Amino acid sequence: MSTYKNLLQQIFELDAKIAEAHTREKSRAVTQARELVQQFGLTVNDVFGKYTSSGTRTITAQGSTAAPKYRDPVTGATWTGRGREPLWIKGKDRAAFAI
Repeated sequence: MSTYKNLLQQIFELDAKIAEAHTREKSRAVTQARELVQQFGLTVNDVFGKYTSSGTRTITAQGSTAAPKYRDPVTGATWTGRGREPLWIKGKDRAAFAI
């Protein structure tokens, strides 16, 4: 049966081995990534996407957009019929707002 001190020593040794393995594998990964970048002529935008001048990533719309089905005659606002109902149509007959 192991003593408390022996177990702590094993933790310390394992932590050191983990850190060493992490450093070694990270170094291999960086080398491989650099080879791929050079081989294919990749740019930062190719790898990480587009960023603005402030360093924030630009977000592109995902999925498809639907054509509007309903229009508010007062404000001209439209709604596709997807998602939460806008207040101008909520509880009313949608046929009156159909485009």
